Amino acid sequence: MSSIFDDNPGGAPAPAAGRPGWARGVLITAVVLIVLFFAMSSFTGFWTERLWFDSTGFGSVFSHLIITKIGLFLVFGGIMAATVTANAVVAYRLRPLFRPASPEQVGLDRYRQAIAPVRLWVLLGLAVVTGAFAGGAGADAWRDYLLWRNQVPFGSKDPYFNKDKGFYVFELPWLHHVVDFAMAVFVVSLLVTLVVHYLYGGIRLQATRDRLSGPAAAQISVLLGLFVLVKAADYWLDRYDLLNSGGGVVDGITYTDDHAVMPAKTILMSIAIICALLFFANVVRRTWMLPSVGLALLLLSAILLGLIWPGAVQQFQVGPSQPDKEREYIARNIEATREAYGIADAEVTPYAGKSALTQQEQRDELGNTPGIRLVDPQLIRSAFENQQQLRKYFSVADVLDVDRYQVNGRERDIVLGVREIDQTGIPDDAKNWSNLHTVYTHGYGVIAAYGNQRDADFREQELPDNPEWAGKGASDASSDLAPDGYRPQIYFGEQSPDYSIVGKPSKDARDVELDQPSEGDEDATSTYDGKAGVAIGSTFRQLLYAWKYGDPTIALSGRVYDTSKILYDRKPSQMVEKVAPWLTVDSDPFPAIVDGKVVWLLDGYTTTDQYPLSQHGSYEEMTSDSLASPTEFRTLPTDEINYMRNAVKAVVDAYDGTVTLYAWDEKDPILKSWRKAFPGTVKDKDEIPAEVLDHMRYPEDLFKVQRYQLQRYHVTNADNFYAGKERWEVPADPTVDAPANAAKQLQPPYRLSVRTSDAADPVFSLTSTFVPKDKSNLAAFVSVDGDASRESYGKIRILELPSTGPVRGPSQIANDFATDSAIQAKLTQFNVSQNISKVYGNLLTLPVGDSLLYVQPLYTKKAGAETSGNFPVLNFVLVSFGDRLAIATTMSEAIAEVLRVENDDRPSGGGEGPDDGPGGPVLDDEVVSLLQRADRQFAQAKQALSDGDLAGYQEHTVEAERLVGRALEVAQATPSPSAAPSASPSPSASAKP
Repeated sequence: MSSIFDDNPGGAPAPAAGRPGWARGVLITAVVLIVLFFAMSSFTGFWTERLWFDSTGFGSVFSHLIITKIGLFLVFGGIMAATVTANAVVAYRLRPLFRPASPEQVGLDRYRQAIAPVRLWVLLGLAVVTGAFAGGAGADAWRDYLLWRNQVPFGSKDPYFNKDKGFYVFELPWLHHVVDFAMAVFVVSLLVTLVVHYLYGGIRLQATRDRLSGPAAAQISVLLGLFVLVKAADYWLDRYDLLNSGGGVVDGITYTDDHAVMPAKTILMSIAIICALLFFANVVRRTWMLPSVGLALLLLSAILLGLIWPGAVQQFQVGPSQPDKEREYIARNIEATREAYGIADAEVTPYAGKSALTQQEQRDELGNTPGIRLVDPQLIRSAFENQQQLRKYFSVADVLDVDRYQVNGRERDIVLGVREIDQTGIPDDAKNWSNLHTVYTHGYGVIAAYGNQRDADFREQELPDNPEWAGKGASDASSDLAPDGYRPQIYFGEQSPDYSIVGKPSKDARDVELDQPSEGDEDATSTYDGKAGVAIGSTFRQLLYAWKYGDPTIALSGRVYDTSKILYDRKPSQMVEKVAPWLTVDSDPFPAIVDGKVVWLLDGYTTTDQYPLSQHGSYEEMTSDSLASPTEFRTLPTDEINYMRNAVKAVVDAYDGTVTLYAWDEKDPILKSWRKAFPGTVKDKDEIPAEVLDHMRYPEDLFKVQRYQLQRYHVTNADNFYAGKERWEVPADPTVDAPANAAKQLQPPYRLSVRTSDAADPVFSLTSTFVPKDKSNLAAFVSVDGDASRESYGKIRILELPSTGPVRGPSQIANDFATDSAIQAKLTQFNVSQNISKVYGNLLTLPVGDSLLYVQPLYTKKAGAETSGNFPVLNFVLVSFGDRLAIATTMSEAIAEVLRVENDDRPSGGGEGPDDGPGGPVLDDEVVSLLQRADRQFAQAKQALSDGDLAGYQEHTVEAERLVGRALEVAQATPSPSAAPSASPSPSASAKP
């Protein structure tokens, strides 16, 4: 083959440049070492990944991915390398045999002589480099390829081209990749051809005529013709891209796109085809006049038709009457967006927002108040760690999770966190390799507290109080949730170490993996015996992992036995993202105790940015709020999406690392395609165990994306949408003090049990609120049924408040709490302002009858002390209802107080009915007397608790709750209650200014 490139066969070989032998040896050795280093690193990464996938039971996913990527790399890289090489060889073969002498050619002779000895190597290097870049780009397109290869129809068509929507999601991205690749092949080939022809005289830039030889002109014409022909195909595909274009009043086709851009693309495609034919004709005619005219026409048309014409249509036709011109296109965008984000079936209910309750509503709501969650999952973290972490090397998540469990026959909201290993808390003198990687290997147990500050028997605990633990103490913190016990070791968690080596040499050998400290001299230990983990007994594997982690101790330590396993890549989100790389994983894995073990439950989304006519949004922006974590695991090729489905729910065993994927939205076409591409990796929905289903819930990231879109797309009328008068926004979190110039931190959604119109019992829901754009009053309350075991799961309910007579929003209520004189007087008595700082918990919003109840726990913390023993303590409950505020030390007291209306101007037993006057219902003397007696009982219970008399505390609390209940019965049975004075200065209530 070398003879092909021999410019002087039979001639004497060119002299080799002299180089000292030792220098050449050093250079070769350095190159070999570098190559070996990268080869070893690549092999180690590849092989340890394969071992990890095999250990989790998803080896087929790894194999299929590798085969697909290698196949795409070879195909695209081979086509690029072969095409470029072939054009270079053809250009060399077509070089002129005679090159007229000229200064230009004399200068090029030096380059020809320099390149002659290494011509073959240059060609091979060119092929390798171009092939590697093209192959890498092809391998990166594995998602587009697999979706195209395994596509299924959506079952609905777009209104413009009458194509199934699956064409835009599955076919169009892959066709664009192929077309873009073809254009790149011809461009690179053309550049290489030009260089070779110029180097060997086929192109003479300084000649007065015949600057291109005939063969050079023919080859260049063919390549240009092929490029322009492929560009015509690109124009054809661009027509379909208009259904996902942006920049207009909405995403998708607009009036200008429909009447200017789309016809322009068709015309440009036709001109490009004609231009390509002219280039092909130039192979025979050998005149550049017609191809040049055709190319100039294409460029001029691209400017006139692609830029000027659409701009003129937008300026002079659309601009003067945009609402009328765009009405049809806005309506289609609204319909597509609501469908793409799963909000088309949101139930919107007009909501009065009136401030008075009927007697029946009082009875219903006060019966429901024990379920209101007071414990703030973020603020209570320090209390969890301080009182339940056992040692500094245990920790819980920054924001705890909220779930529900059956306790003593009653469904309870539970705040819980996993006690995970935190190696930063290990004493410095104990941070040696053996401790870090073979002793401190796992966390231990789940810490749980009742969300409403009531114990297992549903007795209300008066504040101040620590969290009401769902168990008997630190060693048994979840006994109420799992009466039969559960396996507490947490080897797979959100804070797991990079790697741990587990196992012991024999069954009779001593356990060294620390469980938890015991009261005796020796701590409790155990040995991992789970399914996951890679066997590391062989010397070969020990060397592999020593190289992988840059730690030779793995291969040298006596703690690594023949039976040992290495655990790594064991964060639940990371594990799901690896075994299902086509999913976007929710940022909040949450734990549950199921069937005697701790599991992590996660949600996986299928997303695309190609759903026709739907509005795009930044995933990061849509899921951002004051609690958003920056470490979400996402596999999106782009941050912009316009379609999202909760397609998969995943379960990760916290002990043995078993990962199980269940199909959730089995109708999702994207999920169907991925299940075809990776058969057997996702189980059917009906295979979800009932115990697991009871703890599955509506995912937060999906709800955040939906509420983001509902800010605009709750409006279904195109004219109102364009006007923007009904636009909403998520309010800022009133508990966060953000700097003036900082981005607004949105109020996060809260998990609460909410009473709905179609359910007898409160429904475990994910809730949020809306305020009007750039205003603070409340516009709507939104919730989604979050219990996966209910038929109503996923039903979005919106309570829309009237625009007249605005209802106060979260920030306004928070300001009322902070400035109310009665509340501040109560806090002053508590000495908050001097030695204790106030910490406001999450401000919860709950619908009550036709109005809204605001509840906010108030924590206190010693000011200026940031020690491990200083943590917020729940002291008060703040409540707002209608135009009244209250502060108390129990929820029952606060609710009872906020429903009381003082009217000193009205005589006792006055003739006005319960709904007369601006104050609303009025309590009679008997009710007030009962509440005063209850208040005294609460005070005595508080004193008993301070004295350590738990029996007396319980006795007084039960009696106080009985008196409150009796007062409610009397109030609801009284046909015309009379005015009465306030029962007691504690709790405090006042009307809003």
